[in-house]
Amino acid sequence: MRYLPLTHAEREEMKRAIGIADVRELFTCIPGGSCFPPLDRLPRALSEPELTAAFREFGRRNAFAGHLSFLGAGATAHFIPEVVSYLSAKGEFVTPYTPYQPEVSQGSLQAIFEYQTMMAMLTGLDVANASLYDGATAAAEAALLSVRRSGRPRVLLAGALHPEYAAVVRTYVQNLPIELDVVAVDAGSGRVDAADLEAKLDERVAAVLFQSPNFLGVVEDGGTIAAAAHGRKAYAVQVVAEAMSLAYLRSPGEAGVDMAVGEAQSFGLPLGFGGPYLGFMAVREEFLRQMPGRLVGQTQDLDGKRGYVLTLSTREQHIKREKATSNICSNEAWCALRAGMYLAAMGRDGLARAARACHLNAAYFAAGASRLKGVRVVYARNFYNEVLIETRQGSAAELAAALKGKGILAGVPLSWFDPAQKNRLLLAFSELHDRAAIDRLLAAMGERA
Repeated sequence: MRYLPLTHAEREEMKRAIGIADVRELFTCIPGGSCFPPLDRLPRALSEPELTAAFREFGRRNAFAGHLSFLGAGATAHFIPEVVSYLSAKGEFVTPYTPYQPEVSQGSLQAIFEYQTMMAMLTGLDVANASLYDGATAAAEAALLSVRRSGRPRVLLAGALHPEYAAVVRTYVQNLPIELDVVAVDAGSGRVDAADLEAKLDERVAAVLFQSPNFLGVVEDGGTIAAAAHGRKAYAVQVVAEAMSLAYLRSPGEAGVDMAVGEAQSFGLPLGFGGPYLGFMAVREEFLRQMPGRLVGQTQDLDGKRGYVLTLSTREQHIKREKATSNICSNEAWCALRAGMYLAAMGRDGLARAARACHLNAAYFAAGASRLKGVRVVYARNFYNEVLIETRQGSAAELAAALKGKGILAGVPLSWFDPAQKNRLLLAFSELHDRAAIDRLLAAMGERA
């Protein structure tokens, strides 16, 4: 059945009311040629066997299936237990949209509740919501929450915040009475410049958003940043692009941070060409009623039996309209389900071992790279699973291209985000790597140098 919410007469009435003769007039702001392109060049429709054959041919063109990858910068490949993919593909989990009716959604609600519980434990904070779109939009939501809660108009962004996260935050607030300012990076440590932070903190600042481990791979001193923010009655928000670090480093809650937001793709989600990913948010209890998204709570029915319900839902589609804390109309519930399954399958010890292996592999590489003449390890201390190197001759993009020819995806050139950083390359390591793989990378880099 086709979905036609309006009749022809109703559409004509709407056009008369807004003063247009054709729907195309609504899209005049789009440059000519980009809107309503001709369809005569579309190929003919394929039958199912032909379509399957075409996709197989596309797959054979994939040149990177056998490459050794050290790509990261916010999206890192991790081991996913097969049980996660098997269970999450069951029809009862894939088909439901959202569990509005608790009497028929207890399984989904409990799964989301368990996910929230585990994320609260990992972050060391009081409550976690039932997921957001991704890490970048979660950071933007944290900025908006800080302004709502504090009544202050300024938000400070750490200079080592992921550039794409910072761009999304700017997009969110560009038409709002919110000011953004950037706190400089200390060149020697790769951390937030404490003096610049103190200089920019004033009574108008709602929050300081900093990433740890940051975009340069360095673990920030969250306790010091939180203390500085609290000294001016501002909030401290930690952004986490690599969720695996939560199982190895001191938790945001232990550091005194008020909110932890970020990307949980590392927990059971494949890279997937950029999505869907999984934004998370965990906060102290005082922010509970200002959180975006929704919360699943545990309760009892009239017979005293345990049950689960949507406790708080603050989105616009719940008739909040302009009073909504967020205008996100959906979330990543199935991705959160996978993350919960992953965390349960790995268990406390398994997750800790995987998180530790990420750091040890990065440390092994850093030690080896420090002995190479052609590169320099920029920050030899306080990293977690990403290491930033600087080429002494040629650009980082040239080094990456040379190693790609040897079957190695050596990392992300920072020039992708800042043309001035042409000599720097960010490499990520996970539990999927072993010393043989890292030795192969070091040997290839040594030959290039």
